[in-house]
Amino acid sequence: MNDSGSDDARHDAPEDHTPTETDSGTGAGDRDDRGRDPRDESTQIANEERRRHTPFISAIVAALGAWVALSALVYDVGAAGLWNNVLVGGAVFVAGAYNYYRLVNDVPLSIGVGSLVAILGIWLIVAPALLGMVSGFWSTLVSGLLIAGLASYNAYEAREARTVATEPDAGAP
Repeated sequence: MNDSGSDDARHDAPEDHTPTETDSGTGAGDRDDRGRDPRDESTQIANEERRRHTPFISAIVAALGAWVALSALVYDVGAAGLWNNVLVGGAVFVAGAYNYYRLVNDVPLSIGVGSLVAILGIWLIVAPALLGMVSGFWSTLVSGLLIAGLASYNAYEAREARTVATEPDAGAP
């Protein structure tokens, strides 16, 4: 018994060699079968600029977290200020380093981690006043401002990258 009809059905269907990957915002999978980037030039330039700066920003956030943790040893703060700066600064350092590691390994930023760091930065803005920190007040406050701003930008970029990766292709039927 010969089932030649099934072979013909497989050969009649046109083969589709177009790439099915979407832009993750990380650079992975942004090329077509011939190695070209299918996006328009202005989008390519904007995405390359974002990819170039985002790991640097994550590294700055990690460094600021390390500074906050170590500043408790530099300034004469009370016990509450010491533990606050060490724990929150350590958490910011670890989270910033984690996002940096992800970006260097071509994995998109974590929106949750970026948002958590932004919230911790906001806490560092208010904590010196709430904990009565006299020495190291401005260091913690300014570090908190920088951490909140940079981490918010990272969380925004992570959200944008996810939106680009999950939105349907406008030209697709």
